[in-house]
Amino acid sequence: MECSWKTVLLLVCASLGVQYTAIRTLRDSLSGPCHGGVYHCQSRQPKDSRWRALCDDSMLPMEMSAPASRRHILLFTTTRSGSSFTGQLFNQHPGIFYVFEPLYHVQQAFTNSSSRLRRALDRRALLGAYRDLLLNLYTCDLRFLENYIRPEPQEHITGSFFRRSSSRALCSPPVCPEGGEGASGGQPDETWCPKKCGALNLTLASMACLSRGHVAIKTVRVPEVGDLRTLTEDPRLDLRIVHLVRDPRAILASRMVAFSEQFRAWKIWNATGRKPRYVDLSQITSTCRDMAESAETGLQRPAWLRGRYLLVRYEDLALNPAEKARELYKFVGLEMDENVRSWIAQNTNNSVPSTSEWNYKYSTTRDSKATVESWRLRLGFDIVRTLQTLCNDTLSLLGYRAVHSVADLRNMSNSLVEPRTFQTLL
Repeated sequence: MECSWKTVLLLVCASLGVQYTAIRTLRDSLSGPCHGGVYHCQSRQPKDSRWRALCDDSMLPMEMSAPASRRHILLFTTTRSGSSFTGQLFNQHPGIFYVFEPLYHVQQAFTNSSSRLRRALDRRALLGAYRDLLLNLYTCDLRFLENYIRPEPQEHITGSFFRRSSSRALCSPPVCPEGGEGASGGQPDETWCPKKCGALNLTLASMACLSRGHVAIKTVRVPEVGDLRTLTEDPRLDLRIVHLVRDPRAILASRMVAFSEQFRAWKIWNATGRKPRYVDLSQITSTCRDMAESAETGLQRPAWLRGRYLLVRYEDLALNPAEKARELYKFVGLEMDENVRSWIAQNTNNSVPSTSEWNYKYSTTRDSKATVESWRLRLGFDIVRTLQTLCNDTLSLLGYRAVHSVADLRNMSNSLVEPRTFQTLL
């Protein structure tokens, strides 16, 4: 499938180092359904429920510009590192507008472009497009996503927003009049949100973003923290980067389950004890390299990252979720809401699979203490030994112990997670 020329232009401009800004201001462009603008609705409300919420002054801020205290939070990590779980710590806060993996749409637009175009657009172009979209989302211009979502939204409405159900804000009023408390015994989920809410109105989503004090975004698609430097230096943002890491051995074990086909060779190796000739070691070595380089950069505390970077091990969060959540909120400069504390209490002590709202492939409901090192019972020693050789520097830097025998690997009484406090250099 060919991508549109609009998308091609965006990606080409990104490769040339052109940084877009929010080229449309919502104040000027979104006055359609409400007479006198979106903030001055006449008493006669629009009949369409999708727009009625837009004219509810109680749902909207009085000013379009972001307040000086607005925080822009980025959960920066890699796949299968516990980011869906960690992201919920921000998603549950009523003052935070949380978006799950919006960069997926950019990646898909890039992947679906013609092979000739793909050759012309390098890694720099894709990263430029990623940064550009993040900036626009942090300034609450969700309509900028229309450049990448396929099929292209009509009248700013789409049914193809990736993992919309993972955001409470996108499944609650004013975006979803049918959402909110009580729709499914509490919070939205993968099942009822698309059915109850219908297609996503990106105009209402932008309004909901502005009505909340802060924006948090999760992404696994930016390789290194250095790729985010232009955003940390942008005066329009107060960016706080939470770098979530996890034991690479646990990441591999999780990927083998979640992405069975892509990791088929690894699964054969694990089942037979014989390494296939065609196994792609880069599927984990690139992860180790990016993780280590980002951690080293962040811990060195360069001027552009000072006060804006926090390294968090998933294992520490899983073992002490309430304590680590408080540290996260202290870092981003916000008070931890009671909703967050309640969610932690309800979702970190489940010893059996839950049928509650957030139980799906990217599960966030778990007995976190029991699962933190459960990979040791699933991976064969030969794979573990190979991975320890390939990722030795990363394991050492992040405080993960190596094992030297099958007995060491299976002995769950001895943790492989060293007690470690990560301090940035002054």
